[in-house]
Amino acid sequence: MCQQYKNRQHGFTLVELAIVLVIIGLILAAVLKGQEMIENAKVKNVENDMKGVVAAYYAYQDRYKAIPGDDLNAANHVNGATIGNGDGLIQGLFNAQATPAATTAESNSFWQHERLSGFLTGNGTNPPTNAVGGVIGVQGGVTTFGMTGNVVCSSNIPWKIAQAVDTQLDDGNSDTGNIRAGAAATVGTATTTSAVYGTGFTPSGTNTDGLHTVCQKI
Repeated sequence: MCQQYKNRQHGFTLVELAIVLVIIGLILAAVLKGQEMIENAKVKNVENDMKGVVAAYYAYQDRYKAIPGDDLNAANHVNGATIGNGDGLIQGLFNAQATPAATTAESNSFWQHERLSGFLTGNGTNPPTNAVGGVIGVQGGVTTFGMTGNVVCSSNIPWKIAQAVDTQLDDGNSDTGNIRAGAAATVGTATTTSAVYGTGFTPSGTNTDGLHTVCQKI
């Protein structure tokens, strides 16, 4: 009886093993494709965030012949708006948070002017969060990664997404062009470049190269 049972035992055939391996391969391919789609969606969302701010900047400028946040006649253009100094630069840092006890920076007034004018949604004077949980805002009174003038900056961007955005919208190098970046700790106020992606950068891994602040010249 035992011998007869042993004779009936057998392992997987080559065909069965091949089918199992194909199924595993299909599952892995679906997982990788899903991850790629998620990352591509994040890249597109970050791009759309920055494009939306730039579009609102020029829409306000076209309507009122002034720069939002810096508008010296903002109170005449938009009811309840805080005026700027009219020097052509948006003073203050892109991630500045306005408080009742503090003087509102022009980088905060930018959001007030845009929101009261209906070009951007939201309330108040604080910058909103971006598609990856960082902050998106504008600044112009400082040198930003070697760029002067008004820029839009977005923080908390993983390096792969930062480089993808730069590649699609500019030259793919964090040190050159109209889009530049630095490590998150620099907060977008560095006067020099930082080689966090591009020709002078060698990644150590998918998620081990930190988060970056990405800024685009307006």
